[in-house]
Parts: sequence; structure tokens; C-alpha cells
Amino acid sequence: MYTELAIFALFVFCYSIVAGRIERAAASGPIVFVSAGLIMGPYGLAWFDGDVTKTWLRILADLTLAIILFIDAASSNLRVLKRHVQIPARMLLLGLPITIGLGTILALLIFDQLTIYQAAILGTMLAATDAALGKAVITNKSVPSRVRESLNFESGLNDGLCVPVLLLFIALALGSQQGEGTSMAFILVAEELGIGLAVGLVLAGVGYGLLRWCHEHGWITEVWVQITSVALAISCFAVAHSLHGSGYIAAFSGGILFGFLSKETHKLVHPAEGIGETLALLTWFIFGAAVIGQSFGEFTWKMLAYALLSLTVIRMLPIFLSLTGTGERASTKLFLGWFGPRGLASIVFAIVVANEGVPEARFLAMIVVLTVLLSLISHGISANPLARRIGRIE
Repeated sequence: MYTELAIFALFVFCYSIVAGRIERAAASGPIVFVSAGLIMGPYGLAWFDGDVTKTWLRILADLTLAIILFIDAASSNLRVLKRHVQIPARMLLLGLPITIGLGTILALLIFDQLTIYQAAILGTMLAATDAALGKAVITNKSVPSRVRESLNFESGLNDGLCVPVLLLFIALALGSQQGEGTSMAFILVAEELGIGLAVGLVLAGVGYGLLRWCHEHGWITEVWVQITSVALAISCFAVAHSLHGSGYIAAFSGGILFGFLSKETHKLVHPAEGIGETLALLTWFIFGAAVIGQSFGEFTWKMLAYALLSLTVIRMLPIFLSLTGTGERASTKLFLGWFGPRGLASIVFAIVVANEGVPEARFLAMIVVLTVLLSLISHGISANPLARRIGRIE
């Protein structure tokens, strides 16, 4: 165990001192860590055995997402977002449902063995975009602020919006009656979205009030103030999840309110950003070591075709159509459509589907793994070049 820890720690140290150079190159951090996990894992040098349970991987991915969603939301420029709110609103309210529907239809056409509900599960799992993988674009100052904030807001909310839809399709796939499924939809939406939003806003509001009061009385030290954002982000996620609400919505909505209330947002969330990045890279390392290697033999050309369609037509066409009438350039619409990377949320959804015992869960998981792998590579390589290009066009 200590040998593996030593290898991983040394690798993280080496990456940390050249991270700035790597981020300006074609290879992103997630690409580097997935590749390292694959090389060092059981299908490479065998320095790591890759023995990771689904529960452990889900917990790690969930915690990572909670922190990243909270931080990105707290760092949002709400004034810019307010002026251009129609962009993310259309992407979420129009683009997301069309994406799920188109993904379902194409899954039925490509995979003969899937039922309509299993195809809908696949379409929903791959409709969620990843705030962590999209960070290279969201933080790139070359990208116009309205585009960055729109992508940040969309990626922060669509994970949570997909949760009740996914649970509904899982229930239907397991044999629920149509009438029960319809009534269940309202219950799931109320619980997942309503409880998640309420928990996030309440905890963030109370947490900020306590933080400010303690700061005024000199009770907070410079060391422990670095932990407040991380603890609050995880609290929002875990409390909402324990109450059967959406932890993703709670983390993001809590971050929005925390950033709105705080005048020193950067000082409070910047240390947490490093923790979130570290957890994300650890997750990608495990993904490479424990998941990618053992999945290669199960990939098929049909899976590859669907994965490519998911990253292009299934995502980009609905986003393009949803932004019709906004006055945005075609290049901007295509940019917004392209940068919908699939990552941690889709992996978590695949684990949820497997744990629920959905028929063909393994098959669906392999499609998700392949899509995430292709997204990791294609979006990582294209982030900086396309960001510079959209900056010149705009």
C-alpha cells in the first residue's frame, strides 16, 4: 500500500510543478492522469491492482463534483449571467430535453437489444455534462464572458436536472406501470429538485451568516478559513442526498448564494479549488487504472458510433436549435454545443444504474465509459485552440 502511495504522491508532485505548462498544451490534466492510471494499472506496469469498488468510486466522484460545482457557482459572475440568462435557460429547458430524446431515438436505432426505457436511461446518462472537464474553457479568459458563464451555469444545473429523469426511467425499466411512472415523475421532480434547491440555499445562507459573525469576532484562523468552502459544499451535497434531494442542485445553488453574499469570494473558495482539482485528478487516475483497461475488450463498433454521435449530433444539434432567435453567431452556438464534455456525472449515473439492477446495465456502462474516454481526449485537446479561436471571432 505504501509503495502505491509513494508512486502516486511522487507523480502528483511532478505534475504539480509543470501543471501550468501542461494546461497550455494539448494534453489536459485529466488526460495525463487517466493515461498514467492506465499505464501504471493492472493492464500496464501493474504498480496498482485497480481493485476499486463501485461504491468507493461513486463516493469519490460525488465528493469531487460537489466541491467543483460549489466553487464554480460561487465564482460565477452573476452580473454577466443576468444579462445573458436566456442562453443557459434555453440550453437547459429546450436543449437538454431534446438531447435526451434524440439520444434515446438513436440508441434504439443502433442497439437492437435495448428497450425504450433502457435507451432513455442511456440518453439521460450521457446528457449530463461535466463541470470539471469543462473547466479549461470556463476559466479561459479568451472565451467571451457570456459564453463562459453560460457553460458554467448549464453544466452546474443539468446534472441535477437529469437525476429525477434518470430515476424515473430506471423505475420504468424495472417494470413499473405507466400510470405509476407518470405520478412518480412529479414526486421525483419535487423531491430531487425542490429539496436540493432548498437545502443548498438554506445551508449556504446560514453558513455564510455564521462565517461572517465568527469572522467579526476574530474566531476564525487563516488556516481553518481555507476549509469552510469545502465543508459547506460537501454539507450541501450530503444533506440534500440524505433527504432524497439532488445533491448536485444543492451544491450548485448553495455556491451561487454563497458567492452572491460574500465580498471575498475568491479568498474563501480559492483554497478549495485546489482540493477539488486534486480529487478530480485522483478520480481520473482511478478511472484509468480500474475502469479503462478492463473495458477495452468489450467495446464494439456500434458503441463507438453511438459515442461519437453523442459527442456531436446528439449534443450539438439540440443546443444549436435551442439558441435559435438569440442573435448568437453560428460559431458561438457550435462552440456552446461542442463543449458539453461527459465525465464524472455520467460515471456516477452508470454506477447508480448498475446498483439498481437494470437489465443490460453492464452494456450501458461500457457505452458511457467509451463516451467519457473519447470526450476526455477530444475536449481536452480542443479546449485551448477553440477557446483562442472563439475569442478572435468574437
